[in-house]
Amino acid sequence: MTQDLVAGSERVATGVADKQPLLSVDGLNAWYGAAHILFDLSLNVQRGEVVALMGRNGAGKSTTLKSIMGLMERCDGHIEFMGQAIHYKQPFEIARAGLGFVPEDRRIFTDLSVTENLEVGRQPARRWPDGTAAPHWQPERLYSLFPNLGQMQDRPGGQMSGGEQQMLTVARTLMGNPYLVLLDEPSEGVAPVIVEQMVHMILELKQAGVSILLSEQNLHFAELVSDRAYVLEKGQIRYSGAMQELSANEQVRRTYLSV
Repeated sequence: MTQDLVAGSERVATGVADKQPLLSVDGLNAWYGAAHILFDLSLNVQRGEVVALMGRNGAGKSTTLKSIMGLMERCDGHIEFMGQAIHYKQPFEIARAGLGFVPEDRRIFTDLSVTENLEVGRQPARRWPDGTAAPHWQPERLYSLFPNLGQMQDRPGGQMSGGEQQMLTVARTLMGNPYLVLLDEPSEGVAPVIVEQMVHMILELKQAGVSILLSEQNLHFAELVSDRAYVLEKGQIRYSGAMQELSANEQVRRTYLSV
């Protein structure tokens, strides 16, 4: 099943990649107080791609995603999404433009049911600039993608396991019908069975036309879902290329990923 999804998602990536990136980050710097965290970081994501941002703890992966979403108090650089500059916009404006963010700490509404959490994220259907329909998500479609959620529609978020909350956060983000999802550490701290479900979920999202930029430490997980990878170390990109090339590059893996 996973192999079939991988093969299908590779065809999607090959067929829909555009000349202009869906997301383009150029010369990004970010700080926490006086601490300089990101150094002139540049990356891009094409339409139809899953791109992994790899690195050890503290490499700057989550800071990169937060900077793209406008969540860092101090950062500079140029960020374009669908050809429009977004580096000066507020997080709610960036989300409204069709960029979704799934944070590592989930941030669900613990007192609301699964269904109510999904409704919080609801946004109108979107279209691509050429007029074709973008991926559109309704609760019924999400319950098909996440069968566990379909079985607990009335359960409060606070009574769910960590992995179930992770799925709910992804599903709520998809209710905003994003063109691109920023996914922070999807395999971190969840049971192996949930990790396997996350792999299937990402590949199915890709087949549906959703692009993804994910931060990840788990190389095996990233290998299963990603087309390309950037490797960060101390806030700088040390490697970029096809995921297959990273998997075969023992020096890069040992130096920056400890594998």
